[in-house]
Amino acid sequence: MDKTSFRPIQSLPVNRNHKKPLNSNQLAQIPFSLQLQSAIETNSKLTLSKHAKERLAQRGIDIGEDRWSKIEDKVKQAKAKGVNDSLVLLKDAALIVSAKNNTVITAMGRQEAAEQIFTNINGTIILEN
Repeated sequence: MDKTSFRPIQSLPVNRNHKKPLNSNQLAQIPFSLQLQSAIETNSKLTLSKHAKERLAQRGIDIGEDRWSKIEDKVKQAKAKGVNDSLVLLKDAALIVSAKNNTVITAMGRQEAAEQIFTNINGTIILEN
């Protein structure tokens, strides 16, 4: 008769750090519609890149809240039309804005912008006020 040999089977350690599922009392009590609206508003706000913040400060460009809201509205409209990167021209400033990421990439004074060539943009927004 043949001898049968038995070899132990190695097994992986058991993970006992199971997270318990959340019950309905632990879920957020905020209605979905309010959470959705908040997410939409957060995504529509423009953010300033570190570079843009530095340029605005260096060049003494001050853009008020009402102008920012107008810029945000126009960038949102441009994004809806398929614009990814745009040049935003103001009376006293020019901004390069990524509509895709809702981020101001750089900023310069209008006089300085008059001497520049802008590439890799596919839309222009002109706001005179």
